Amino acid sequence: MRILLPQGWPRPRGYSNGIEAEGKLIFVAGQIGWDSAGKFATSTFGGQFRQALANTLAVLEEASAGPEHVTRMTWFITSRDEYTAALAELGAAWKELMGPNYPAMSVIIVSGLVEREAKIEIETTAVIPHHEARHHT
Repeated sequence: MRILLPQGWPRPRGYSNGIEAEGKLIFVAGQIGWDSAGKFATSTFGGQFRQALANTLAVLEEASAGPEHVTRMTWFITSRDEYTAALAELGAAWKELMGPNYPAMSVIIVSGLVEREAKIEIETTAVIPHHEARHHT
């Protein structure tokens, strides 16, 4: 993968402007902050973010992919205020679960999600490079 950073642009913090990748594509449906039984263990934004990220990684693992393969994420959030208040917690969860991987990302504020208790939904695209994909099939 190659991070796309136009000449003269400052490097963004916490995401990339673009990613170039070739290989096996993995598309992960929007993941929310409930557990594998469909129950919300927490109503906090940070807690739901951590669980949604863990759920995303669990789906990726089914394709033998990990955080290093994530090329794009779209976050749908229900509150800008809750999001900004939880930034430190989000950063800690990201560092723990995603490590130094910063895909192309968008964060979109929505009036609500299908699951009423959900505060965030994360949609993800990942790419396993051709040379790795042979070993993962």
